[in-house]
Amino acid sequence: MKIKAILVDDEPHAIEVLDNYLRNFNEIEIVARCQDAIQAFQVLQQQKVDLMFLDVKMPGLTGTELLRSLKTPPKVVFTTAYQDYAVEGFDLNAVDYLLKPIPFERFLRAMDKVFTGLNVTNQSVSIAQKAAVSNQDIFLYLKVDRKMVKVNVNDIFWVESLRDYIKVVLKDKVLITKQKISLLEELLPEDNFIRVHRSFIVAVDKVESYHAHKIEIAGKELPIGRNFRNDCQRRFKLTF
Repeated sequence: MKIKAILVDDEPHAIEVLDNYLRNFNEIEIVARCQDAIQAFQVLQQQKVDLMFLDVKMPGLTGTELLRSLKTPPKVVFTTAYQDYAVEGFDLNAVDYLLKPIPFERFLRAMDKVFTGLNVTNQSVSIAQKAAVSNQDIFLYLKVDRKMVKVNVNDIFWVESLRDYIKVVLKDKVLITKQKISLLEELLPEDNFIRVHRSFIVAVDKVESYHAHKIEIAGKELPIGRNFRNDCQRRFKLTF
């Protein structure tokens, strides 16, 4: 039996990301893609829906307002760029709460919860997890110039904080996105990246040289912050 799902988000690129992720799951059938809560409400009145991926902050009716209006809501996974709504989301019995940009690895964990909650054998999650491990490709979607750009984390050299923005330096280009570096740090696999400074996260395998106060990566010297020296010492086995 297929799990009937709808995607609700006012950003077309966000729906595209979810759509691409869900193609990995044979158990899921997407029955509607809605760009506002009113459209989603109409779909929910017309047909049975088992699962809803729901953006929180949308023009007009918000995602949480939509959910509160439903007498028998489907399972809900909230998707949003705002972590401030997490408590409210879980108060509404959401299955999970995903912060954008949503890495595929984190999405898999949410789907595992979905299948468990619906008592469905989660074979697709296992297959997708094995594929992710074997390929060693984990992707993020970063909002750049009003579009969501797919980034392979293996291509990242370092991330630099620019106040309200971050600069993501890849092997062949540089992306600027409005994001907090601390949020991106949570999305990056901790085995592959390390925070070396309040303003810098680096890919461990891209580091070319280092000493007590700085590291060199792709020919550029980056500082090691005082508060991060102990972590760097353990990671790089430095003797300061």
